[in-house]
This record gives sequence, structure tokens and C-alpha cells, in this order.
Amino acid sequence: MRRTQGFFFGRRSSSVSLVAAACLSVGLGGASVIGCAGIAGADDVDTMMKQMEELSHTATAKSEEIKELEGKIGDAKSQIAKLNKEAKAAQKDAALALGRRDDYQVDVDRIAQTRYRNTQNDAVIASFDSGNPQEVIDRAAYLGSISRSSERTLDGLQKTTREAANRATDADMALAVANYRTVELEANRDRLKREQKDLDKRIAALEERVDSLSPEQRARWERKNGPVDGARIPPSAHGNAAVSAAMSKLGSPYGWGATGPNEFDCSGLMVWAYAQQGKTIPRTSQAQLSGGTPVSLNDLQPGDIIGYYPGVTHVGMYIGDGKLVHASDYGIPVQVVPYDSMPIQGAVRF
Repeated sequence: MRRTQGFFFGRRSSSVSLVAAACLSVGLGGASVIGCAGIAGADDVDTMMKQMEELSHTATAKSEEIKELEGKIGDAKSQIAKLNKEAKAAQKDAALALGRRDDYQVDVDRIAQTRYRNTQNDAVIASFDSGNPQEVIDRAAYLGSISRSSERTLDGLQKTTREAANRATDADMALAVANYRTVELEANRDRLKREQKDLDKRIAALEERVDSLSPEQRARWERKNGPVDGARIPPSAHGNAAVSAAMSKLGSPYGWGATGPNEFDCSGLMVWAYAQQGKTIPRTSQAQLSGGTPVSLNDLQPGDIIGYYPGVTHVGMYIGDGKLVHASDYGIPVQVVPYDSMPIQGAVRF
């Protein structure tokens, strides 16, 4: 299988007979999704389709989890880089503050020596006995200037000492958080590898089932979300760039984790279509439904995104006239179906 956008997808080169295939079971957290391939030879095609759809839902949900995890890993990398940059800046500021503190310390020492040499108030008292009033005034002014300079210098020393200590603390905190996030990042990377393996198994199971369908069964699989509509854009959607972009991809194949321009998963089609309108929207179906402005189903407008199934494992774009364009599932090209053909969880507008 080929890899696109970090996920595996693609048609197997050899078809596996559903009749001859053994029952498969793919588990997650103690739960199992079981599909018995042998049922393809039975009359109960509805049961077969239901089992395939359940398998598809678990694979899609796992795919969304992995996309969310990849997003967290990307965010963590950015945050770690930012924290390390902040730590270096804080360390530099602390060093500069320490240098200024040392300069102030030299001035404080010099002033202390000057005041000692002039014997502070004793020198003023002695000058009163000189019999020269101007000398008294000049000497008092001189000693006063030394006192004011001393106060300013001491204030500067205290301020730079605090600044150096604070920036050193900032640096230590930034490095500590960066180290924590690095450990967390490595744990998420390990988890991603495990989750990807699990997803690969689910995808392989579903692809094997779909690729082995008869033409009649394949047509039914493609219509599992209701009657497939044509490529006409409703008049109410004319001028909507996102709708036009999504509709231009009718017939494009489904690709796990794909964001176009040739293959798409459900949320990937939304991301690509809105990008053609100059808008950036969240990557996963859950994030898309929580990231937009909620709208009532009675107030749907072309371009609104509708979320489906518990956990919002699927999304599509409302195009008007009660219709939805979406990238449905493996083996099903981008299509238009009734917007209420799946269990709706909510709708948003970007």
C-alpha cells in the first residue's frame, strides 16, 4: 500500500475472495470489530454491509485520533523551540544584568570611599568653624550631591540584582518546561507508532473487504449514504468558493489522511476546499466541528460543515437544497448525498 499524508491507503493488487476469506477481528482497548468475510456468499448482504460500515467507522475514528496526535506533536515541537529560545534570551538578559550590577557595585564602593575620606558630617561641622560662609555652602552642596548619587547608585544596584535573579529564574523555568514537553513529545511519538500499526490493520481489513466486492455489491457500498446526486451546484451555492472547490473534486478517490489535491479523506476535503477560499480551518473532523460558529440545521447555508456519528468521526459540506458533498469512505469517490443520510452531531460555519 502507498502512504499519503502519514497514512496508508490504496487498492490491493490482488482480489481476495470474500467467500474463502477467514473471519477477521481487529481489537482496540479490549473491544473488537469483527467482520466475517464468508458472509459475502450468504443472502444477507445487509448484514455484510453493516459489518463493513462498522469496520470503516472504527478505522476512520482511529485515523482521526492519529491526525489529532500528529497535531499535538507538531504543536509540542513548536513550543519546545519557543521555550528554548526564551530560555536563551533570559540567560542573556541575566548575564547583562549581572554585568550592570557589577558596574553599580564599583560605583557604590567608590562613593563609600569618598564619603569616608570626607568624614561625612564631621567635615561639615569643621567647615562651620572656618569663618568662611561660602566654603560652608560649597562643602554642604558637595556632600549633598554625593549622598544623592549614592542613593541612585544603590537603587540601581538593587534593581539590576533583582532583574538578574528574575531573568535567571525565567530561564530555569523555560528550560524545565521545555524538558517536560520533550519527554511528553517522545511519549507521543511512541504512541503514534503503536496507533499507526493498529490503523494499518484496520485499513488493510477494510480494503480487503471492499476490493473483493462484486460489481453489484460495490455499487451498493457506494450508495450506502443514500442516493448519489449529480454534479450540479445548487443556485444558492453559486459564488461560494469553498463549495465550488469541493464540488470540483467529485469522483476523486478516498485516501486515508489525504488532503488533496487528488485524494481526500472527509476532513481533508474540507481543509482543501476552504484553502481555495483563502481560509485555514482545523485538520480533524472533531476540531472542525468545535472550531467554527455553531449553526442550527434550520439555518444551514452553503459552505457550512456538518459533523456526523458519535464522536464526530465524519464531516461533509452542505451545498444547499438539502444536499452534502463529502469524501465518504474507502472505495467511494467524493460524492453528493442527502445531508441527513447520516446521524448528525452538529453544524458550524467558518
